[in-house]
Amino acid sequence: MTAIAHTASAVRSDVAAPAFWRPAALAAVGAAAATTAVAAVAHTAGVSLAIEGQQIPLAGFAQLTVIFAAIGIVLAAALRRWARNPRLVFVRTTVALTALSLVPDAVVNAAIDTKLTLMLTHLVAAAIVIPIVASRLRRS
Repeated sequence: MTAIAHTASAVRSDVAAPAFWRPAALAAVGAAAATTAVAAVAHTAGVSLAIEGQQIPLAGFAQLTVIFAAIGIVLAAALRRWARNPRLVFVRTTVALTALSLVPDAVVNAAIDTKLTLMLTHLVAAAIVIPIVASRLRRS
């Protein structure tokens, strides 16, 4: 008599971790470089990067982009673990948060070209980070 044994193998979520974390981190760094470049080009073109008389340093664009991209990446990691459809939830949430991030720029005491530049940096960062991170999440 022959016995056949089937073993169930558990798929660990951390096995594919590099396939998630590396592209996400690279997206954050790329978005930081892109937002800094947008701000630098705008500043070179004569756009003031001052809000209420305080100049925003170019490094500030990179720093805040990395910080908020990291928050988005942590959100994606949590959704990856606990959401039934992490890609859909991530995209909907981050698009809504991106839209909300434009509100402070719209109401801040600054010149219109400054406001538009700040808004553009938010959209550039989102256009880089959201698709890359979302592509690493399952559709379910």
